[in-house]
Amino acid sequence: MLNKIRESIYYLTNQNNKERPTLGLVCGDKYSLVIDGGNSVQHARDFLREIGKLNVPPIKYLVITHAHWDHFLGMNEFEATIIVNTRTNEIIQEWRGFSFDDRSLKEYADAKKIDSLCVEIIRSEIPDRDTFQLTSPDIIFEESLHIDLGYKVCVLETIRSTHTEDSTIVYIPDEKVLFLGDSAYGTTKNSLYHFKQSLLLPMIEDIRKYDATHFLLGHESICDTAEMDLYWKELISTSNAVTSASMEKAVEAFEREHNRKPSEDELFFLKAFVNDQILKSQYEQAEK
Repeated sequence: MLNKIRESIYYLTNQNNKERPTLGLVCGDKYSLVIDGGNSVQHARDFLREIGKLNVPPIKYLVITHAHWDHFLGMNEFEATIIVNTRTNEIIQEWRGFSFDDRSLKEYADAKKIDSLCVEIIRSEIPDRDTFQLTSPDIIFEESLHIDLGYKVCVLETIRSTHTEDSTIVYIPDEKVLFLGDSAYGTTKNSLYHFKQSLLLPMIEDIRKYDATHFLLGHESICDTAEMDLYWKELISTSNAVTSASMEKAVEAFEREHNRKPSEDELFFLKAFVNDQILKSQYEQAEK
């Protein structure tokens, strides 16, 4: 069942147990636009089945927010004009060269090109894997793009992000709704989950310039302005407490500044920023 945000905007809730992100639908007078293609053929078909229950204009466009497999492996099913930024296109072109038979999947997993969960989803939710190949994106943009669906404009922009280098957000101005994809999350490198500390404030600046009242993140429930402001506040305050690769020092700095112990969420963020410092140290050592 789709959730309605406004008369013209819907979303399919994320399913973390299946690594399924939130998928969006924006409807104009003439056309509809889908946000993210799903993590598999089955995920996309489930979404299309729900869309089919609505009286909405035909889907003309599909925007991929970034090139992580759970956001694009189902994109062929929409038979739409696929829109991506330049970096997302480069990564998808690499995936277009992949084969999805058991032998190839094992090779990719062994080489750490794809993870074990991705292999599991592909095996269970992509039929005809021996002949499956991703289609190529149709529209590739550099920084921003406006799409008119018929009295409904969608603004696409590539923003600075703590998650990936190719994060695209989708803003619907007249509805004040902002689809963020995974842009506001951290990422994992060398088995360490971290927030890129250097990109935190630039990312928040890029997102906050939009006058939005509803925010859709890739793996969360819908958020309002107060919830997003709290999220930014917690990220900024924990980032400010981290100046080294020491969790102990980070907690001490936070407690000194706020006269209290960090919450569970704040401890998680502190650890993520400490991990970023660890990764920086590893990189600097490798450069010597």
